[in-house]
Amino acid sequence: MAGRIREDDINAVRERARIDEVVRETVTLKAAGGGSYKGLCPFHDERTPSFHVTPSKNLYHCFSCGEGGDVITFVRKVDALSFTEAVEKLAAKYGIQLRYEEGTSGSNAPRQGQRTRLIEAHNLAAAFYQEQLASSAAQHARNFLLQRGFELDSWRTFGVGYSPAGWDALSNYLRSKGFTAEELIAGGLAVSGQRGAYDRFRDRVMWPIRDAGGDVIGFGARKLTEADQGPKYLNTPETPIYKKSHVLYGLDLARRDMAKSHQAVVVEGYTDVMACHLAGITTAVATCGTAFGSDHVKVLRRILMDDETSNAEVVFTFDGDAAGRKAALKAFGEDQKFVASTFVAVESHGLDPCDLRLQQGDGAVRDLIKSRVPLFEFVIRSTIADYDLTTAEGRVAAMRAVTPVLAGIKDPVLRPEYVRTVAGWLGMDEAALRNQVGKGSKNAVAQSTTTRAVDTGVAAVERTALKCVLQAPALVGEWFNSLEESLFTIAMAAEVFSACQRAGDPLTFDSPSTWLQAVLDAAPSDEVKAKIRELAVDPLPIDNPDERYVQAVLARILEMDAGRRISELKAELQRSSINGDDAAQNQILTDLLALEQYRRDMREYSIGDQ
Repeated sequence: MAGRIREDDINAVRERARIDEVVRETVTLKAAGGGSYKGLCPFHDERTPSFHVTPSKNLYHCFSCGEGGDVITFVRKVDALSFTEAVEKLAAKYGIQLRYEEGTSGSNAPRQGQRTRLIEAHNLAAAFYQEQLASSAAQHARNFLLQRGFELDSWRTFGVGYSPAGWDALSNYLRSKGFTAEELIAGGLAVSGQRGAYDRFRDRVMWPIRDAGGDVIGFGARKLTEADQGPKYLNTPETPIYKKSHVLYGLDLARRDMAKSHQAVVVEGYTDVMACHLAGITTAVATCGTAFGSDHVKVLRRILMDDETSNAEVVFTFDGDAAGRKAALKAFGEDQKFVASTFVAVESHGLDPCDLRLQQGDGAVRDLIKSRVPLFEFVIRSTIADYDLTTAEGRVAAMRAVTPVLAGIKDPVLRPEYVRTVAGWLGMDEAALRNQVGKGSKNAVAQSTTTRAVDTGVAAVERTALKCVLQAPALVGEWFNSLEESLFTIAMAAEVFSACQRAGDPLTFDSPSTWLQAVLDAAPSDEVKAKIRELAVDPLPIDNPDERYVQAVLARILEMDAGRRISELKAELQRSSINGDDAAQNQILTDLLALEQYRRDMREYSIGDQ
């Protein structure tokens, strides 16, 4: 069994794996000044971005929930990996050959983590299925795709393939590549039977399901013949790398355009995603064997940068039948978790995007998305449709049923307009409906916005001084030796500066990153390390600070300390005058004069509270 990855190789991964590139596979980032970026935190729900990434330090930090670390820590936490698996994933992405401290097991290659092995098996399986689609045995699979308007180029774009009809074609292929039956079963590629493992997917059209970074983590499979007794669509089961409630098919292709356009289109199937993309709706994704839920909301919000300023929108397309209406009503339950505006696009004849494109062309698919209506309007109309509005009893029942929907409209300006409109649809008095909505709201519309607490006064100056020390060690220069732990009155700030002192003189380090690592190594606890990382990525108040700015910040903290000592000496002078100690008074006066001059000197450098 392989031992630890060599420290030199771990350091190489940290240096070459760009944290902003890695984070962007999960979170859309915007420039935040000072060379840093911000986005919605992937580790907790928030409506205002407080998650910061600083590429020059290779660090991230959320100022709301406190999560932070380097690029390896991020991959570990966002993908729920071990340290070794995270390093291996990044090494594979950046083409870094890893070496291990101890000997290898069996083969010449070291043993990898489970996730890395399963990802490799799935990537090989996807390539295998694609090759099989060109075989003579796959003519009916090719016909299936062609009959739905998908030509050869689209098969390649989406990686569509074919699983052979035999029991063990894929299993034998992957075993020849060194994978065990246990690994294939764990990854959902094979099933355990009385005679051993056999292929899960047989005689089906195959769609590879990729994560946002492009790695294959599962498959969706569509049966081709009635002889197949299985379900019409068969998906990979829950595995260590595939969690269906977190997965959106097509996200790897749609992610960048989603971030640019601030739009996501949610459709119901693999062929619908293909049809939308080929028609120019390149922000389309689909759930995989499960209904759209809260975890999918989180995925989309991070990519859409779904905050108060983004003007993002999410468009759901549903079939026009009862199942489609049920899906729309469930989606409405998730609506309040979006800041984005949510819409529904339903084709009047009940056609899904794939059939619509096949019958009427690409333009019809684009027109479908343009024809979207607000999700709550669709839900209101669908709710009212259940009642007989020709009777008083039916109108009252409809009013009661629709009240929670109206109360849930987030926009306080738009809500009265819909109350007025719905009253007309129901043929009821507007005031009566408005009163009913007012009772039903129960103040649920009020929303809290997570904001970063603003430092003031002494805490702000001490924080900015530490940020200068950590982020711009070369600019701090000789001023570092003028600083002392006693200058920092906030306990955590004093702890951080103490770690800086233990790390040594910042001018002796060859780069800011090595200086920062030395400070982290000198920190006495995880709490202090977390604060150091936070300060290292929090942008300074100005972009591109120069030596004059940094020195002025440090002069300010020295000036404030002098002010505190002057106050103490004045109190001491008063006590000595009461006691009649002339010698003590003279010494205090001398010290006061010296401190006053020192404070004036520091004030000349100071730029005021930061």
